[in-house]
Amino acid sequence: MAIVKMKKLRVMAMADSRDALLRELLRLGCVEISEPAGLLADPAWAALLRRDVSTLAETKNEQGEANAALEALKRYGGTKDGLFIQRRPISQEEFLSEETLEKARAVSRKINAYLQDISRLQGEESRLLSRKAGLEPWVPLDMPLELSGTANAVFRLGVFPGAADTAAIRNELADTAAELYEISGDKQQRCCLLIVHRTEEEKALEILRPHGFSVTAFQSVTGTAAKNVEALHASIAENQTKRQEAEAAIAALSSSRDALRLYADRLNAEAAEDANTERLLTDGTIVFFEGWAPAESMNDVQALLDGSGCAWDAADPAEEDIPNVPVQLKNNWLTRPLNMVTEMYSLPAYNNVDPNPLMAPFFILFYGIMMADMGYGLLMFLAGTIISKKYRPKGAMGHMMGLMQLCGVSTFIMGALTGGFFGDFLTQVVKLPTGGDFALPALFTPLNDTLMILVGAMALGLVQIVTGMAISFIRKIKAGQVLDAVFEEVTWWIVFIGIGLMAAGVTNLVLYAGLALIVIGPLVTGQGFGKIMGIFGSLYNHVTGYFGDILSYARLMALMLAGSVIAQVFNTLGAIPGNILIFLVISLAGNALNFALNLLGCYVHDLRLQCLEYFGKFYEDGGKPFRPLAMETKYVDITK
Repeated sequence: MAIVKMKKLRVMAMADSRDALLRELLRLGCVEISEPAGLLADPAWAALLRRDVSTLAETKNEQGEANAALEALKRYGGTKDGLFIQRRPISQEEFLSEETLEKARAVSRKINAYLQDISRLQGEESRLLSRKAGLEPWVPLDMPLELSGTANAVFRLGVFPGAADTAAIRNELADTAAELYEISGDKQQRCCLLIVHRTEEEKALEILRPHGFSVTAFQSVTGTAAKNVEALHASIAENQTKRQEAEAAIAALSSSRDALRLYADRLNAEAAEDANTERLLTDGTIVFFEGWAPAESMNDVQALLDGSGCAWDAADPAEEDIPNVPVQLKNNWLTRPLNMVTEMYSLPAYNNVDPNPLMAPFFILFYGIMMADMGYGLLMFLAGTIISKKYRPKGAMGHMMGLMQLCGVSTFIMGALTGGFFGDFLTQVVKLPTGGDFALPALFTPLNDTLMILVGAMALGLVQIVTGMAISFIRKIKAGQVLDAVFEEVTWWIVFIGIGLMAAGVTNLVLYAGLALIVIGPLVTGQGFGKIMGIFGSLYNHVTGYFGDILSYARLMALMLAGSVIAQVFNTLGAIPGNILIFLVISLAGNALNFALNLLGCYVHDLRLQCLEYFGKFYEDGGKPFRPLAMETKYVDITK
């Protein structure tokens, strides 16, 4: 269709009406607020105005709590979103209702309080388990752990490495008044009790030190290790009970999931409002901002600004504003899904053309040619339709489902022309039980008419390239670049026509005229020695460029042939055992794999043809998307 015409706004309002104005702009959803460019760089203005402040940090914090609450419901309440989120329709009044907001905020805070309890209990449980693990090796020791010795003897608890030989170490202590007892041991360590006379403690420790002996002390622990482990068992069980109660309390709030989702979307809108607040300039009495609004929405914008008592001005963007004008594409049901392709590549510059209507027929047709199977096309159309009707996805996902429907129709039509339904699935299904021959009618087939399909693919490529050249020609004429239009586009149209007439044996004069223009072009537009070099440069670049681009369209034939052959190979493999059930299993599995690979592969190759071969002829990217202050939602659909 077209790039939406924008108006540049400059608005001034009283500071005490700021919140009400932003809320109404949020409701309207068609004004993008921007900070006046470079205004604060001027010392005179900087002395008068400052950026406004907002509660964005608090709102972001509440957003984090709301998202954490929703994740907690997923984890503990068993609520799942599935692959697609089913949006709930809701009125604008309910969405902005303070009562609804407060109820959801209370639930969010309650769940987050439970989450804090769970986090605290998990930390406590980890600490208890660590203490228990440290005490368990000493359970066989029937001695209070706080006992350090008697009047004449010292008791030392310690560990050796697991490879230590305690029997040999005990022999080394034979000349001292000491005894070593092994309490427990494994591959990592050996826990031992050393009983030694106080006068020979240092001598015994010197003997043990080379063997890696490390003294162990249990601070603030009384009683035997067994009693302490038993008490820790009870504490851990109590801790787990409290945690399970907190988790159950969260699960009991699962019925509030819709309210929390609404709350999360509402906070997203409030965060957008707060972020836009920080783009305003104020002196405490007034607020001032610049912005953009679609020209077609100016009646609504005017009514809002006048009703809010604002002083404002709207004007068409000046030439110096063009790089900063946000871009919004105006499309219909056919071209809107192509936003997915355009946004993935890059939006057009504001003074360029909307590529969607120029690309849609080619993209949809090329995808159908490459996939070319009625079964696959039917699956694509049904999947896109069911998901769109049931879940009403928006944004890129919504565009994807719409594009899948359109490409599904194209794939089905091309499959009908080539006689493909999951390859030759129907032929094998009839042949296995009856032995009879059956084939769907076909205008042409990838295996038998490969050369014809190749020629047709390159012919379609030529059509698309010439279309891109025609768009470029019109844009150059409008911009007053007449010579560039003649020597860049018209010259090569004459060359293409001349090649066609020469191949048909009609005449060579048209081709000679085109070659003459190739030589004249650089001589007219070039300067100095560049005139001569420009002839060779133009000839080389255009010959390799145009004919290389046309050859790229051979991928249409290649993918059609590859998809058809792979499907038939799996069908043939499934038919070898002669059992219809085995055939169905192998054929369906193989076709599912083929479908998945082609679904992505055809999109990637189609995207390449549009972005490189087609867009390169006329497209100027670099546009920044139009992002108005609006109620962007993830979980609900707002009905006005």
